[in-house]
Amino acid sequence: MASAWERKHHHSDLEKAAAFLPRLLAEDSLTSNCHSQTIVGVLLFVDMSDFTALTEKFIQSSGTDRGTDELAQTLSRFLRDILEEMLTFGGDILKFAGDAVLVLWRAPHQELAKTITLVLQCSWQIQKKYGSRDTPVGQKVQLKIGISAGPMNVVFFGDGRRRHFCICDRALNEVCEAQELANAGEVILSATSWELCERHRLRIKHLAGKRAVKVTGMDQMSWSECQDALRKLVQHPVSHRLEGEGAMRPALVLSNRPKVVEVLGKYIPETALMKLDDRLPLDFFSELRPVTSLFIQLQLATDFISTAELCTVLLNASRMLLEILCPHKGKINKVLLFDKGCSFLCVFGLTGEKLPYKSLHALQSAIQILNSFSTMFGGKEAVSVAVTSGMVFYGVNGHPLRREYTVIGQKVNLAARMMMHYPGLVSCDAATYAASRLPPYYFKELPERNMKGISHPGTLYQYVGITKESIFGMGLTKERSEYAPLLGREKEIDLFVSCLKAYKELGQRHILAFEGMMGSGKSHLLTELAYLGQAAGHRVVAVELLEVNVRQSFSAIRTLMARALGLQDCELCSDKERMLQTKLRGTIEESSYCLLNDIFLVEFPVSDKVRDMGEPQRKKELHSTWAKVLEKAIGGEFGIFVIDNAHFIDPASWSIMSPVLRNVSLFMVMSLAPGYARTESFCKAAADETMSHNITYLHLDKLKPSAVVQKVCQDLGVVSISRDLARFLIQRSSGIPYYCEELLRCLRRSDMLLSCTRRRGEKGEDNWESLTASAVEASPLAASSSSSAGDDGRVCVIRPDVNLENAVLPVTLKEIALAELDRLKPLKQMVLKHAAVIGPVFTTQLLSHILPAGIRHKMNCLLDMLVRDNILKWLKNTEVPEDVQDPTKGPATSLRAESGVERSSPSKTTAERQSGVLAFCVLPLQEAAYQLWPERQRVALHHKCAAFLERHVHKCKSCSQGDFVAFHRFAVTSTQDGGSCQGPADQGDSRSWEALVLAGEQMRRDRTHATEDAEDDLQQQQAFMEEDFGVAGRFLAKSEETTELSSKSDGKHSGACSCECKAIVESVLVPLARHYLAMGDAARAFYYLLECAAAYLHVSNSYMALVKLNEAEVLRNSVEKKANVIACFEEAVFFSLKGEVCCRTGRMKLAKKMIREALSLLKRQFPRTCIGALVKSQVEKLQCAAYVARRAASLPQEARRKRLAWLLQQSRCLSLLEHLFSLEGTSSGQTFSRLAARMKANTDRAADSYRAADSRHR
Repeated sequence: MASAWERKHHHSDLEKAAAFLPRLLAEDSLTSNCHSQTIVGVLLFVDMSDFTALTEKFIQSSGTDRGTDELAQTLSRFLRDILEEMLTFGGDILKFAGDAVLVLWRAPHQELAKTITLVLQCSWQIQKKYGSRDTPVGQKVQLKIGISAGPMNVVFFGDGRRRHFCICDRALNEVCEAQELANAGEVILSATSWELCERHRLRIKHLAGKRAVKVTGMDQMSWSECQDALRKLVQHPVSHRLEGEGAMRPALVLSNRPKVVEVLGKYIPETALMKLDDRLPLDFFSELRPVTSLFIQLQLATDFISTAELCTVLLNASRMLLEILCPHKGKINKVLLFDKGCSFLCVFGLTGEKLPYKSLHALQSAIQILNSFSTMFGGKEAVSVAVTSGMVFYGVNGHPLRREYTVIGQKVNLAARMMMHYPGLVSCDAATYAASRLPPYYFKELPERNMKGISHPGTLYQYVGITKESIFGMGLTKERSEYAPLLGREKEIDLFVSCLKAYKELGQRHILAFEGMMGSGKSHLLTELAYLGQAAGHRVVAVELLEVNVRQSFSAIRTLMARALGLQDCELCSDKERMLQTKLRGTIEESSYCLLNDIFLVEFPVSDKVRDMGEPQRKKELHSTWAKVLEKAIGGEFGIFVIDNAHFIDPASWSIMSPVLRNVSLFMVMSLAPGYARTESFCKAAADETMSHNITYLHLDKLKPSAVVQKVCQDLGVVSISRDLARFLIQRSSGIPYYCEELLRCLRRSDMLLSCTRRRGEKGEDNWESLTASAVEASPLAASSSSSAGDDGRVCVIRPDVNLENAVLPVTLKEIALAELDRLKPLKQMVLKHAAVIGPVFTTQLLSHILPAGIRHKMNCLLDMLVRDNILKWLKNTEVPEDVQDPTKGPATSLRAESGVERSSPSKTTAERQSGVLAFCVLPLQEAAYQLWPERQRVALHHKCAAFLERHVHKCKSCSQGDFVAFHRFAVTSTQDGGSCQGPADQGDSRSWEALVLAGEQMRRDRTHATEDAEDDLQQQQAFMEEDFGVAGRFLAKSEETTELSSKSDGKHSGACSCECKAIVESVLVPLARHYLAMGDAARAFYYLLECAAAYLHVSNSYMALVKLNEAEVLRNSVEKKANVIACFEEAVFFSLKGEVCCRTGRMKLAKKMIREALSLLKRQFPRTCIGALVKSQVEKLQCAAYVARRAASLPQEARRKRLAWLLQQSRCLSLLEHLFSLEGTSSGQTFSRLAARMKANTDRAADSYRAADSRHR
């Protein structure tokens, strides 16, 4: 939704973009060819004290994701307030530096004194109003302000892609010094500004040994004096005002000249420009995403360097940075000459710019930057680079009239501190070290330093880059377990064995290439094959290539030859030389050994023959020598060669290896990943008729569900796992072994799993916890057919208080999913992010409801493209409803059936727009997209989703509509906002209902049939079904008939094909509970969890009813003041539903206990003794129906319906008790059963009276 400022003043995209720029960037500066400009004015530098410590407290208090979000929101609110004052006083916001801001007041030299007074008055206002503010984590935010004045230079630098500007000279140095001298809550004037100011207005205190002064008080300017000073500021235009806030912004003077527009755009981050071009609301610019931050500091003696020299330095540095960063998709976010000297903040992994292994790309860039800048500035001591990885807030920060697009977070602050404390090297944190996946010899552990505001930075490392160890690469890093077989790869192993046999017996050379996506188990497979080759008596030479190798010329061939020749075990140079001479005798001439010096780090004397060669001839001879060495190294006598990650073979190595592999007799096994040039080369070679008999190219399939279950049991050391856990891992992992491992590791680290010993015939205590445990452990999935679920053994289940839907996606999988997401255009990403809030399955009507109005008309076209990209899949299409039609647009998609899923066909033009139900193809992508939302925007979208779904909260037409808990909405009206939870008469159109039914059917299939594709040994255990959970019969038909909300028995509901309630509970009620939980509305979430439980009982699914009641109990226990959140009626319903679940599962004693508790809460006591039953029976005979009817008629409608809800709930409880006691077969049981029947009859008559009164007054 556009802000007031946007609606009133942003007449063009360029004007909206101007809020990201200072007024300083005037037209003359943009169009002139000069690289610097001299101006005069007053600088104000404001900084928050202990901001880094505040960041740490937010992370410790709320966790990484939420803490980062809360920090960003706190900072944004604080900056908005202080920027409001600065803008009101005519300041031009030049630069943001996280928690610091640099502001300029341009003025003629003769007006500097008055301008300094104006700036001082602004500073006093800021300190008075906002100088000390409390935060949610208990730490105060305080401000330190420095002021300087005088002439200064603005330097402009960059290239054709991106431009930057900085303020420099004495005024900047003085304002930085003044701010450093200030304590929290103080304002310091620099020496020059003290000389120029109106001293008679000020009360100051001199600082010991400093020319700067602390301002302790001032005679403030009058309103007219302030206005006069504002009018005399340089180029002060007519101010724009934000309605109701009084702030003014010196507006950027815009021009229609294309050159101005083009140059202006180069000062704004590319991602922000793309979103502005797509006309996205500013609220949707921000994200929470994992990035890698790279901070660079240059030690420049700015006091002794001229402006021209500084401009040249910054220009050369920025161009060199861009050349280094661009291939790695890194971006310069900001360039600063204040706060921490000359520094550059670069970011990897931003929206649309994310690559796999971004931490590795950042480290490679960092070492290049260190080496290049060291050469440029004469030594490494002048440069320091720090790299950190983690969650940040990436988006808009500041004021509606002046904002920045930047990154904020703990890891950014840590990088800034590391940059200051570890000069002359590349430092990185433990997260970057782990995410790079580089061997340890690429790093050195750094000594611990005391960094301000950082309490526990963790282990820090120096990235040293290529070393002698890395020159020769490494072997396979995956370890093979002697006790656990490799699962699901029998076909690949059989192929390897047969090819190896043919190679050994017939001498048939062969290359086995296995292609699989990241995490598909390629490395584990090659480790297993290498072991099998060794076991068969062959020598195996195995190497694993890394992403760094693809950018190092000849690294692959060097690694392969060194390991084949045994050089990796030689410590001394002389040992390597002797080894080479021994192995290569007769292969190359003695005069050519010197050509191996650089590649193998040896020191053979340079022969005369080589010395006399020209450069082209030497290069040709070098290639010829390497080809001979390679042919000798990988000849048949050396056995089997295994190359993991062969897609990382560098082009130079491939130019030599390709012809050799075609002609040499060898047996080679390699793994490849899709999307790389080398993978395409092998794929084409396998398809070539002349090569196909020597190359077998095999795609690794995903693991079958049975293999996933076996792998999980194997990793956990148990014989079986619960079905809920199996379903979660099968769906989330999509059959990819690495995904399964990471999910399982995350669950164990979060203590969500529970291992227990299952003993056949063991009976637990008769309580709710025991019932829950038995339900969770019921019919687990065994690891193999030899492990029976009913036998003794360890079983892994989910903890009773854990909801796996709330499990956070592991960071590693989030990185993979975001790399996929960032390949998409911003508009596609925006649609996916909105769909992710709805859930894995969504309807186009609901998506259209929550999308911004500006892109709603493009929705169908974007969905069509996302389906073609295999990101989404159509489940069903229906006729488009009127609320999403756009008469101005043509047809968008057509669908074709493919494997039971409808997909769009690009070759066919559709006659009408598509509408219906879609689903995410991969669940981690949906979860990663959802987690990008900052909390404020996320809550707003959940609210929109809930508002749409609440129009459909009722039973289906065949079940007479209404609440699943009779008259629930009327009993707890205090939990409902006005206009929500409309009755059946206010429902949305029939197409929305139809789409929700289709979505619900898919959700139910996903939930109940996730494990049905397992192999025969697991399929035989499918006897357990949710609907069959329990042993009690369906006896509540009579009870259902007592309400107007249901006219059919439960038995009929469970089997009737026309009943749509099973689908509605999945697509409406369950999501509503989730939406309100995400919004933090515990009362409404509890309301819908009870509706979910009642709905599942309505469709005879006792197991899912129990699951939802457990979720409700966890929520109920987490609420501190239950009376203010959970109504007494809902407490009664909670126990009533528990009693019904107990009854249906054969726990009769526990059921009676729960029902008695419910009746007690409903103010209808049921006696516990026979004498009490006789007395109560006599009392029930005395009830007067006429009195009840008169009372019903006298009550207002709201109170009457609330009372009716209580009566109907009492009737249901009494019906249950009547049935439970009738099953006892004792005289006391019959007594209690008859009493329950009598009480129910009286309650039903009272309910009829209230129903009749309600009908007369309707």
